[in-house]
Amino acid sequence: MSLKRKIALTISIAFSLLFGMVMAVIYLSFNDFRRDEFKERFRQRLEFTTHFISRSKDFEEEAPIFFNENSDNILLNEKILIFNDKKELIYSTIKDRNVTWDTTMLKELDKKKIIYTEKTVPEIYAALRTINGENYYILTSAFDTNGKSKLTYLKYLLILAYVMSTLLIGFFSYYFVEKFLRPLEDLNQEISEVTAHQLTKQIPVQQSNDEVSVLAKSFNTMIVRLNDVFQSQKDFTASASHEIRTPITRMAFQLENLITFEKHSPKTLSALQQIQRDVYQLSDLTNSLLLLTKFDKENIQSIYEEVRIDEVIFEAFEAVEKSYPDLKLDFLITEDTSENALLTIDGIPSLLVIVFINLFKNAAVYSDNTEVNVLITETNDRLSVEVISHGDIIPEEEQSKLFEAFTRGNNAQNISGSGLGLRIVKRILEYHDSEIVYSSPEEYLNKFTVIFKK
Repeated sequence: MSLKRKIALTISIAFSLLFGMVMAVIYLSFNDFRRDEFKERFRQRLEFTTHFISRSKDFEEEAPIFFNENSDNILLNEKILIFNDKKELIYSTIKDRNVTWDTTMLKELDKKKIIYTEKTVPEIYAALRTINGENYYILTSAFDTNGKSKLTYLKYLLILAYVMSTLLIGFFSYYFVEKFLRPLEDLNQEISEVTAHQLTKQIPVQQSNDEVSVLAKSFNTMIVRLNDVFQSQKDFTASASHEIRTPITRMAFQLENLITFEKHSPKTLSALQQIQRDVYQLSDLTNSLLLLTKFDKENIQSIYEEVRIDEVIFEAFEAVEKSYPDLKLDFLITEDTSENALLTIDGIPSLLVIVFINLFKNAAVYSDNTEVNVLITETNDRLSVEVISHGDIIPEEEQSKLFEAFTRGNNAQNISGSGLGLRIVKRILEYHDSEIVYSSPEEYLNKFTVIFKK
């Protein structure tokens, strides 16, 4: 999830929680207000009834007329039960039905004097009043239909407001966060375009003192320092290229003359030939490293050219054959290759030659029969080259580190080498968006498969 989405989501969640709590407080507060208001209406009705009883000369005869005349009261579906001092029902507004009541409430009135409960349906307000020297138990029940409907309306209104507000705050928070973070995205775009060959490019800095501008200024300072270091490295590489290759070439030439035109004992000749192979290896390693320093992974595709992979293989084999004249090549295009195959890929010939020089050298050094088999298969989406040789295989626990620098297996303990060959191979293939895989299909069989995507 992107940073702006995380920020927008966090703001939305925080607002939703806060707004939800506010909505809950509003709803509960209104419910308390409704209850208090309805309770006050109960109390007023009770006082009205008490006042009537206190003025009435013959309560039981006057009560029906009084309550009929005042039936249009402020309470809906009001029912009144009046009991005397002996807790006997003396009047009820309920007609044509058997009247029942909660005797425990009457006993409870002796202690509390006033009882109000909203948990029952309808709500009940009861009181014990002393009127003209006699105790009267007055029980009143009614529905707060008006208050309940308003409360329900408020609930749905708050829910709708909550949902709409959450959606709106989510939209606007994402919009404004995206707007505020746009300078960071622009900065990221500018930084992504900086490569090893564009270290002189400066990031545009806005005329402000915000965090993005400060970051851009710091990055420009870092680019200048990196450019100084990189330029020093390039200058050293260019100078070392001439200084190192010249003596190596002279040594190789003198060794060839010494071996060819001079007579030596078998022991001396063997030593000279080994030195010659080491010089050739040093020369190839130097050339590989110098070539790699000239290219950058970001812009290497701009100098690609069409390369025939079979020509690269034969050129690499001829270079290796000078140091290992006994090495034999068995070249084969498999039957799985499509009929319209051209055996071509896009790449840099000099680097691809280095790939197969290193693979053929490994085959020459570690093979038991000094023979390397090359199988080429080309399909519509890929071209694979299998380099197969016979010899001790690489243990499974060492295969994961096979393409790391300075890594050498147990089968190379008594053989000279730098441990950089396969690392260079992998790096060159990464530059070509390709890969190499090692496998051992059977005992004493080593296979390196180079896969080029088309």
